[in-house]
Amino acid sequence: MVPQQIVFGVLAATIALSALRVVTSKNIVHCALYLVMVLGGIAGLYVLLGAEFIFAVQLIVYIGAIVVLFLFGIMLTRAPLGTSSDLDNDQRWLAGIVALFLFGALGAVLHDAFGSEKIHISDAQRTSAVGLDIFSTYVVPFEVISVVLLAALVGAVVIARRD
Repeated sequence: MVPQQIVFGVLAATIALSALRVVTSKNIVHCALYLVMVLGGIAGLYVLLGAEFIFAVQLIVYIGAIVVLFLFGIMLTRAPLGTSSDLDNDQRWLAGIVALFLFGALGAVLHDAFGSEKIHISDAQRTSAVGLDIFSTYVVPFEVISVVLLAALVGAVVIARRD
């Protein structure tokens, strides 16, 4: 087995287990820290793909900024930091069925789109192409996401300060 495949398997298992813990943990701070593990594993996948720029952006923007924003929002809204039974409901089976359905639908769509065709990553899909795409083709979605995150933070502040 190739070392890259072993590293991919370890990263994939780490991402899957951490993602499962994000949605099953009853401590909201632990959920945010498991999210850091998921995003760090995805950054490791970018290194395996040879996309060092995307790896750096993943570390700086998502792990460095977004998770800090989540933790800041948690602390600002005075969310309960211990385990809470109020965070659970009776819809786990329905959520599992919907997740399996979406997994199957995504697999079918990907199989129809690509089949057994291999995707080749060329050198053109490196830093310069990503930079041009983000700041020319996808500049509006990039700015919309930043406004949505800002609105979420302002909304959290408003809700927290209504006492």
